[in-house]
Amino acid sequence: MATTQTPVGLEAEHIAAMREAYDSDSRNRLMQNAVTVHDVDEVALDRNIVTGATHTYSTVLDDWSPTNQGASGRCWLFSGLNLCRFDTMDTMNVGQFEYSQSYMMFWDKVERANFVLEAVIETADRPVDDRVVQWLMGAPIEDAGQWDMFVNLVKKHGVVPKSAMPETQSSAATRKMNGILYYQVRQGAEKIRGLYKQEAGLDAMRQAKLDALKVIYKILAIHLGTPPRSFDWQWKDRDGEFHRDGEMTPQEFAAKYIATNLDELVCLVHDPREAHPIGRTYTIAHLGNVVGGSAVKYLNIPIDTMKEITMGLLQDGRPVWMGCDTGKQNHGKLGLWDANLFDYDGVYGTGFDMDKAARLEYGQTQMTHAMLFTGVDVVDGKPRRWRVENSYGDAVGDKGFFLMNDSWFEQYMFEIAAPKSRLSPELQAALDTEPIVLPPWDPMGALARSR
Repeated sequence: MATTQTPVGLEAEHIAAMREAYDSDSRNRLMQNAVTVHDVDEVALDRNIVTGATHTYSTVLDDWSPTNQGASGRCWLFSGLNLCRFDTMDTMNVGQFEYSQSYMMFWDKVERANFVLEAVIETADRPVDDRVVQWLMGAPIEDAGQWDMFVNLVKKHGVVPKSAMPETQSSAATRKMNGILYYQVRQGAEKIRGLYKQEAGLDAMRQAKLDALKVIYKILAIHLGTPPRSFDWQWKDRDGEFHRDGEMTPQEFAAKYIATNLDELVCLVHDPREAHPIGRTYTIAHLGNVVGGSAVKYLNIPIDTMKEITMGLLQDGRPVWMGCDTGKQNHGKLGLWDANLFDYDGVYGTGFDMDKAARLEYGQTQMTHAMLFTGVDVVDGKPRRWRVENSYGDAVGDKGFFLMNDSWFEQYMFEIAAPKSRLSPELQAALDTEPIVLPPWDPMGALARSR
């Protein structure tokens, strides 16, 4: 029940009490002297954790160079393609290979624009300040995405090697391009909603959508280049043997070289909120990219189950796509995550005590970044640390690979893509249940967008 009390302003005595509380503790002056000169994270960094972190693991899969997404939010595409290239490099017998991330982004944005404008048509009868309408217009075709959205793109548009559609200035630095694209999507939405008000009919609204999509395609082609309908493919393997496939379409290339069984992989999440029971499936309203493709769908599982599945896959020689809240307790240059890496309690003399569920409920955490597990260190059957392929080149971490202590996995890991066969019979059965629909703004609908 909402209170009806008159709000209390900040009075002079309140400010005096704050000042007195601050001045009474000499540690505050010490911290002030330190933090006004140095970055707070360097002051708070726990050196014992740093010195105890070693990039050695009982299982390591990677022997390749990391990719680099640049100043873009394409981590989910990079990690998805990095998962696929694991099998592709084995099939081709090569030590290094990259799929074109630019090609995938091109079609994601075209498909996303169509998806969003179809949602605009669906909600055209709502006022423009309706929460769903405003959510749709917030960042309508941003770089970010989810696992099921990646699979949709591969199935419909295939893949191409990076040489067939290389990076451009805009693919690696998307802010300006996205600003132009957002304008056109929003302008298309305005025209569609205007036609609805004029009672012009569904055909006219769909034509306005197609007109907007033509403009969006043109803008993307100007910034990223034209996606190839076919390309010539030939290469030399690590033994020096020459191979030639000749002319191939992106769909043919995907069918031949993506050996990863994407249909078998399902998205497993850990959502500890009381209102979201374990063993239930969830989906997010108005979240997706390909109309008619697979909906974003999660199965909620215990965090220990997520650890067991991930560890088992790695020990069986399979890397694992994952999503996490990368910005928390993370030292990017060192390439290190630990739940207690920064002692903010010690710096500020106050508690940071919310548990994972509370942090989700109050906006303090959500999935922000997608990467690839490529190793694990197991002691007495339990994981101690995890090896992660990031997508920011080789200048950070251990030549681009990061160390995640198991304490961090517990607190800041949110999802993995894993074979349904790794689940218990009970959880496999749960996959077939009708998913609970969460609103678009639910934190479990957060997209991997770190840049």
